Amino acid sequence: MTHAPGSLLIAASIATDHLMTFEGKFSDSLVVDQLDKLSVSFLVNDLEVRRGGCAGNISFGLGVLGLRPVLVGAVGEDFADYRSWLERHGVDCDHIHVSPTKHTARFVCTNDATMAQIASFYPGAMSEAREIELKPIVDVVGEPAYVLIGPDDPEGMLRHTEECRQRGYKFIADPSQQLAFGDGDLIRQLIDGADILITNEYESHIVEKKTGWTADDIQARVRLQVTTLGADGVRIEGTDQALIEVPACKDVTPVEPTGVGDAFRAGFLAALGWDLGLERAAQVGCVLAAYVVETVGPQEYSFTNEEFVARLRGSYGDEAADEVASHIN
Repeated sequence: MTHAPGSLLIAASIATDHLMTFEGKFSDSLVVDQLDKLSVSFLVNDLEVRRGGCAGNISFGLGVLGLRPVLVGAVGEDFADYRSWLERHGVDCDHIHVSPTKHTARFVCTNDATMAQIASFYPGAMSEAREIELKPIVDVVGEPAYVLIGPDDPEGMLRHTEECRQRGYKFIADPSQQLAFGDGDLIRQLIDGADILITNEYESHIVEKKTGWTADDIQARVRLQVTTLGADGVRIEGTDQALIEVPACKDVTPVEPTGVGDAFRAGFLAALGWDLGLERAAQVGCVLAAYVVETVGPQEYSFTNEEFVARLRGSYGDEAADEVASHIN
């Protein structure tokens, strides 16, 4: 595979998830009036290690659809197996920053029988994303069609956003999980001037609340706003864009939601890369998202090109399926 005219740079978090299950209840081991002396250990009966992080998930989805996205992020020297996995699925990992001292970001979580959760997140090498400059990458892979700037080290997100504005790279603002932690000033800087802003419906309200901007204010600052609506599909609106509403993929059997939004972004970006228009892009995104919600883990799904096209046909009709088939096959 080669880079298509207009590369896709995916700048966001890269992480691994270590997920464990304890068959008892945490509460049985906790003495309320002794919590200041807490020292407990739980024997878990399984361990799942999942590849994740928004940049990894989105890049994987794009690679599965036949594109060659450029992964932009910071990892540790423990990234080798994850790198091989992504490269086998068509992702360009040549421009990742490798920290000499820190491990790849890691989420470690134990659930008990009641689904209570004890978890820790180690950002590790992710904090070095602020050291990444985009121009040397662009000099190698070519002018980007888009730079997607997703949740990552906040200073890194600001640096990438500012560089896109200065150099004229079209960027997609996808602040996602950082909206909960960022203040209004940070969020305004991450969004202003974006070609596309992608959020879910709840996040869109957080943006308005924290920035103090109205929905009209936001639309004046970005060309398009793409809002995912879960089981209700997706809405696309813009100052010079007629409202587009696309229903979710049909006949979905939900199993686990982690990575669903990332898969939508991958499908949406893939179809934009194929010049298929916004409605078609949202449809492709919804189909890819369906595969993820039906699977445990954000990068564990698989399908043949024929299966993907058939599923698109079943939800969105022959014209949609035929258009996408010419690119995915």
